[in-house]
Amino acid sequence: MTNNSAASRPAGIVGSFAKGLRVLEAFGTETPRRSIAEVAAATGLDRATARRCLLTLHHEGYADYDGKFFTLTPRTLRLGVGALAALPLSQIVQPWLDQLTERIGQSCSVSILDQTEIVYVARAAQRRVMSIGLMPGSRLPAHCTSMGRVLLAALPEPQARARIEASDLTPRTPHSVTEPDEILARLAEVRSSGYALIDQEVETGLRALAVPLYDLHGRVVAALNSGMAVTAEPADSLITTYLPELLRVQSGLRRVLR
Repeated sequence: MTNNSAASRPAGIVGSFAKGLRVLEAFGTETPRRSIAEVAAATGLDRATARRCLLTLHHEGYADYDGKFFTLTPRTLRLGVGALAALPLSQIVQPWLDQLTERIGQSCSVSILDQTEIVYVARAAQRRVMSIGLMPGSRLPAHCTSMGRVLLAALPEPQARARIEASDLTPRTPHSVTEPDEILARLAEVRSSGYALIDQEVETGLRALAVPLYDLHGRVVAALNSGMAVTAEPADSLITTYLPELLRVQSGLRRVLR
């Protein structure tokens, strides 16, 4: 009997609703159009259940259907944007991000950790430095991003290792680090230095510097970074140029994050 069976579910859990959420999560940047068979394979649901969930999403306006493929509609943004807007964190950090971006002339973001990915909760864009557009709700792998390394470094090492080993470590650029032990060594450096510097591991031509954001109790609750295009200067120059400003915001937010 599977963990999703009625017998194994806690009392009060609506199984059909849980299945619908799994179907929604089957869609993403790399899989915007999916057939019933593809959704069934991605979620582990049988085809009949996947079909009913998809047709329900279509009926309620959350998905379009062309007779073969389903695609999510903008109506689904209400779910994610509403959740993000309700997060006190995003409301608190946005003014700080806006001012930081103006001071340093680079795009800045705040993200949180969700399993093996980071989720952007706030962003102030000075200029576009990645080929993909980033906004609140955007996701990137944690193991190869500056904010992800800061957030992974805040976890106990066994937990960090488990998340790294569960990640898709396919190299994104020739500079990507793909060995779990080497990534863990980078996390140890982050714990020691208090910041993470990434040089073209996520995307060729992109560097990023990140620091953790603490609450009043000293717990890491998010990460703050700035991303910029590669220049002739060495990557370490970012530490001298931008780290003091990031630490200034880190200190200011520590007094207000709860």
